[in-house]
Amino acid sequence: MIRLNCDYLEGCHPAVLRALCDTNLEQNPGYGLDPHCENAARLIRETFACPDAAVHFLVGGTQANTTIISAALRPWEGVLCAETGHINVHETGAIEASGHKVLALPGREGKITAEQVAEAVRLQGDDEHVVRPGMVYVSMSTEVGTLYSLRELGALHDTCRELGLLLFVDGARLGYALAAPGCDMTPAQLAEHCDVFTVGGTKVGALFGEAVVIRCPALATRFRYAIKQRGGMLAKGRLLGIQFEALMENGLYFDIAGRAVRQALRIRDAFIDQGIPFTCPSPTNQQFPILTDAQAEALGRDFVLERQGRVDAGHVAMRVCTSWATTDEMVERFIGAVRAL
Repeated sequence: MIRLNCDYLEGCHPAVLRALCDTNLEQNPGYGLDPHCENAARLIRETFACPDAAVHFLVGGTQANTTIISAALRPWEGVLCAETGHINVHETGAIEASGHKVLALPGREGKITAEQVAEAVRLQGDDEHVVRPGMVYVSMSTEVGTLYSLRELGALHDTCRELGLLLFVDGARLGYALAAPGCDMTPAQLAEHCDVFTVGGTKVGALFGEAVVIRCPALATRFRYAIKQRGGMLAKGRLLGIQFEALMENGLYFDIAGRAVRQALRIRDAFIDQGIPFTCPSPTNQQFPILTDAQAEALGRDFVLERQGRVDAGHVAMRVCTSWATTDEMVERFIGAVRAL
């Protein structure tokens, strides 16, 4: 059985594992205050051209999202996001558990617009009886595999500036987004157009871990307190720094992400050749074909895909997801099965 249902099924990239083994017996300070975390932070600042940013390493995506949002918002503030946003549908109410409401907006292909944000703030007015928006959350790539363009992200950034909101880009799959052929922004341009973003490791070649990059000085102040309180701080913090060192050195992060995207687009083309539609076009490592029940059953004999939901009485949306570790053999076998439908 071949699993193509998500992008963190395997362990870590061999270069990451080698780095962990090579440094296994080193003695280092704990809690991210070691030379490896320091060097990894430097590499991330260089990669994203944000020399003044604060960089922290947390154990996972939910901890990163909750820590950022809870540290940024006042008690009466909430966070705007697309209704498909990860914080709205996949984190078991973690944001609400921190005391902040997720203010979901109807998205189009997983994205929200600057106009929607402005309208949401206008409708709230200055009414102390209603949760006030304090932040906008977007994902890059989105939960449905789509990308924000530089124009779209720039418009959101400008609107947030005008309205006094922070803009947070969840980069759990940032490598796959920036490596996608449809992406029209550089790492530096992404960093320039938000106040805080994450660089995902868990889904892009690391065993675990996310890097939080903060460009807003007010949010950066005493952020380590928030990490500790929210359970995101790892005692053996060097394990995070070592992994991100390996991923950021010589562009490995984007190389392996690009390979995963190319594998996904091979699969996409096979579905297109069979006349199989998609929920929306995706240029990234996640593809969402709409299959008949019979087609889903046929593929399910040899492959594990993720069920997204029923489209109508006879069709179901599925997710096919490649990773840095998806081999040519896996893809060729899957393409063969698609062609046999």
